[in-house]
Amino acid sequence: MSSASGSRYDEMLHEDGSVRPAYVDFRSWYDGQDTAWLRRQDAAAERFFRRIGITFNVYGDDAGEERLIPFDMIPRIITAREWRKLTRGIEQRVRAINAFLQDLYHRQEIVKAGRLPVHFLRENQAFLPQMIGFTPPGGVYTHIVGIDLVRTGPDEFLVLEDNARTPSGVSYMLENRETMMAMFPELFTKIPVRPVSDYPRRLARSLRACAPACAGPRPSVAVLTPGIYNSAYFEHAFLADQMGAELVEGSDLRVSGGRVQMRTTEGYKPVDVIYRRVDDNYLDPLSFNPDSVLGVAGIMDVYRAGGVTIANAPGTGIADDKAIYSFMPDIVEFYTGEKPLLQNVPTWRCSEPEALRYVLDNLSELVVKEVHGSGGYGMLIGPASSRKELARFEAKLRAKPENYIAQPTLALSSVPIFTREGLAPRHVDLRPFVLVSPDGIDITPGGLTRVALKKGSLVVNSSQGGGTKDSWVLDE
Repeated sequence: MSSASGSRYDEMLHEDGSVRPAYVDFRSWYDGQDTAWLRRQDAAAERFFRRIGITFNVYGDDAGEERLIPFDMIPRIITAREWRKLTRGIEQRVRAINAFLQDLYHRQEIVKAGRLPVHFLRENQAFLPQMIGFTPPGGVYTHIVGIDLVRTGPDEFLVLEDNARTPSGVSYMLENRETMMAMFPELFTKIPVRPVSDYPRRLARSLRACAPACAGPRPSVAVLTPGIYNSAYFEHAFLADQMGAELVEGSDLRVSGGRVQMRTTEGYKPVDVIYRRVDDNYLDPLSFNPDSVLGVAGIMDVYRAGGVTIANAPGTGIADDKAIYSFMPDIVEFYTGEKPLLQNVPTWRCSEPEALRYVLDNLSELVVKEVHGSGGYGMLIGPASSRKELARFEAKLRAKPENYIAQPTLALSSVPIFTREGLAPRHVDLRPFVLVSPDGIDITPGGLTRVALKKGSLVVNSSQGGGTKDSWVLDE
C-alpha cells in the first residue's frame, strides 16, 4: 500500500507525459481551444450554479451561510473496460450488504459463525431493535446506495466507505452533466459518453417496484425532507421535482386508517413509498426521539404492518458504520461465497488493544476517523497535522478508542482541474449511485466525482473545501 509521499497515479498522463487512452480525444479537443474562451466558460459555469441555487449549508458554521459547491469543468473519464470491472464489484458488495442486513435483523448467522463479534451490534446506536424480525417489502433494505471509491493504480480501486443510510450528491452528478452539455455540446458529439440524465426516472421506477402489497397499480411516491434548513434541501427538492413525486415534511403526513396519508389540495391521500431524507432517530417520535417534529407519529407501526415502504429502511446505518466496514471482506465472502472483487482500505479497529497501540505509535502517518462520522468531520490526517493536533487526537483515542478506526494515508489518484495557469492534478474519489429493487440492481454509469481543489490535499468533501466534476464513462 503506497503512502501519500509515494508516487500517485495520474489518470490522464503516463509517467512519460503521454496521454492515457481514456483522455486522448478530450485532450486533443482541449489543446485546440482558446484559453481565454475556456476561462469565460469556467466563469459562466459558476454563474449558472449560483443562479439555479446549487448550494449547501455547512453544519457548525455560525453564520449559517449557504456556500456554492465549486465545480471543475475538466471531466473525470473512465473507460468502458474499467467501468465493467467496477460494476461487477459494486453489485457484489451491494448484494452482500442487503443480505447482511436481512441476517442481522433475523437469525444473525454471521454472529453465530464467529465472523462478527456480537458487541459490534449491541454497542452500536445504528442497530435498531425495532427492525428485529421484520423484512421490508421486496426484501430490500438499501434502495439507494452510494459506494465511495478511491483509485491508487491502473487497476486498483478500493472502497473507502459504504453509504447505506441516505447517500447524497446525486443532484450534483446530474447538474454537473447538464452544465457540461450546455457549455461544450460539441464534446458530446465527438466523445461517446454514457448518459446519466435518466437517473430520476430510474429512481422512481425502482422505488415503485418496492411498494407494499397494499399499493395500487401506480404506487405514489413522496420525498420526506427535514425542511429548507437541511444542508441537502436543494437535492431533496430537485429529486422530487425530477421524479414527479411530492416533496413533503413531517407535518404534511399523518397516520390514518392503517396507512400513511399525505395532505393534498384534494384532502389526505395514502402514500405508498416514502424516500426519506430524515435520520432514523427523527423518523417517528413514538418509536425513537420523542421530541422529534421532523417525522410522523406512528409511521413505524404502519411500516411493520406492511402499509408503507420506507427507503432506505430504518436500521440500514449499521452497514455504513466504519467499524462494520472493516469486516466487509468477511461479510462479502460470507453471503456471496466469493472473494471480494473490490478491496477495502486496510483498517485498524482502535477498540482492539493491539491495533490501538499500532495507531498511537504511527499517528503522524495515518488517517483516523470517527466510527459514526461523515462529511470529513472528526477526522485526523496525520501527515497534514500539527504536533498540537496529533496530541489532541491521541488524547481522544486513549479516552474512547472504540469510537475510532485508522487507515493508511493512501496515494489517491489525481485528475486534472482547470486553473488560471492551465491544467493541474488534484486528488479525487468517486461515488457511484446504486438502485436496488426486487427487479435487480441498477448502477448509474459514473457517479459523483469529488475533487480536493487545494494542491496536495486529500480531503474531497464539499464541507471541507472540495469541489465536484462531471464523471464520464465511455461507451464501448
